[in-house]
Amino acid sequence: MSGTSLDGVDAVAVRFDAAGPMAVLGHVHEPLPPHLCDELLALNTPGPDELHRAALAASALSRVYAQATARLLSAAALVPEQVRALGAHGQTVRHRPGEFDGTGYTLQLLNGALLAELTDIDVVCDLRSRDVAAGGQGAPLVPAFHAARFARRGQTVVVLNVGGMANLSVLRGDASVVGFDCGPGNVLLDHWCMRQCGQPFDADGAWAASGHVQQPLLGALLDEPYFRRPPPKSTGRDLFNGVWLDARLSCCAPARPQDVQATLAELTARAAAEAVHAHAPQARHLLVCGGGALNRDLMNRLSTHLPGVALTTTDQVGLPAMQVEACAFAWLAYCHVERRACNLAEVTGARGPRRLGALHPAR
Repeated sequence: MSGTSLDGVDAVAVRFDAAGPMAVLGHVHEPLPPHLCDELLALNTPGPDELHRAALAASALSRVYAQATARLLSAAALVPEQVRALGAHGQTVRHRPGEFDGTGYTLQLLNGALLAELTDIDVVCDLRSRDVAAGGQGAPLVPAFHAARFARRGQTVVVLNVGGMANLSVLRGDASVVGFDCGPGNVLLDHWCMRQCGQPFDADGAWAASGHVQQPLLGALLDEPYFRRPPPKSTGRDLFNGVWLDARLSCCAPARPQDVQATLAELTARAAAEAVHAHAPQARHLLVCGGGALNRDLMNRLSTHLPGVALTTTDQVGLPAMQVEACAFAWLAYCHVERRACNLAEVTGARGPRRLGALHPAR
């Protein structure tokens, strides 16, 4: 998995057994080379020679995935022949479901054929396009995995994944699921931190914690119509990006950089908390995963806006917060090779269950 935050590739080796719980056999994190990170970020917006640049970036990313796979196999004492499939997300550079022609598209850069060639493992990739073709958002896909891994009969379980974007899964006791992207996660925080401090992220949210929320700016940020749209809905850098932020900053009085950072952290927390209030008012426990689970300031803000709700990370229920999303895409690949539908139409808005992904066989 390489997500919107562009902080690297997380790879997990997972054993799925129909007779018992899944088991994580290993986990590695492979940083993205800075030049590749810059190019993937640039490809999120229109530019010259996009087809050529995108093709080269897809191949470069596939080589990073292959390096992560080799390190993971070594760490888990596995050989390629023992691995049934490699579920590879790729890097989202455009996400426009339902737009333009009524179908729209979602684009995750990856050269699945090259990855299969380099690893000699069957590769399942392009996991979102089939759902979009069926009229869905193609996202979020992780609520289906959250339901498979965290749901409890007779209880409502709420999972908040805070990566570049934040998505919420409400797993109800009757087995129904509500899931959607509730807004930006770390994407604007990371963008502002890099712009002002030259750092890729605000470690532990310490810089945000040193600032003060600017209420006029927060109001301008929360005025975004996306927050008021009912699910199914999904979003990405196509909406929440530097241009979006600058337009709202220009409408407000100048603020200290750390105050802007505090306000952006408050935006992430408020949007997530309001989504919980609207769709899981009975919730008394929230499981948090993704990089945001490591941000103490963000977790404190969530607690403030969710009184009476106990916040814990997914580590407390047996799956480390930084492994959840990669495990989800391993599970999607598992479903593909088992010929099982693995989207949730009630989450994505697709016309029905679909088997997701495209297969590139090993040699």
